[in-house]
Amino acid sequence: MRGVYERVSRMSFARFLVSGGFNTLFTYLVYLAALNVVSYRVSYSIAYASGILLAYVLNRIYVFKSHRGARSFLLLPLVYAVQYGLSMLILHVWVEMLGFSEKPAPLVAIALTVPVTYLLSKRIFRAE
Repeated sequence: MRGVYERVSRMSFARFLVSGGFNTLFTYLVYLAALNVVSYRVSYSIAYASGILLAYVLNRIYVFKSHRGARSFLLLPLVYAVQYGLSMLILHVWVEMLGFSEKPAPLVAIALTVPVTYLLSKRIFRAE
């Protein structure tokens, strides 16, 4: 088991998936809690904003184990702005156009946007 952990910890995409899973769980719980009070769009926005800071910390410390100073701190929100825009489009299609439940909608959006987010995040945190 220890060997598997060591191999996974050397692969940045695997670490990205692990940290993303944790962040997803956290933000999904925030989304579900907010959904009891406000619309799915507002709930998603609240959850998404709360996950950006957590994503920065996890990417800097655990995933890429580096940062590029202020550049990474300033550019990461842009990555998540792109993901947010794509995710809101996916949510709209899922809920409004296809008529599916709003509860699993953020999970679908995350699954579809993970590759884009990883590639952009990697570019920000890795030295050129």
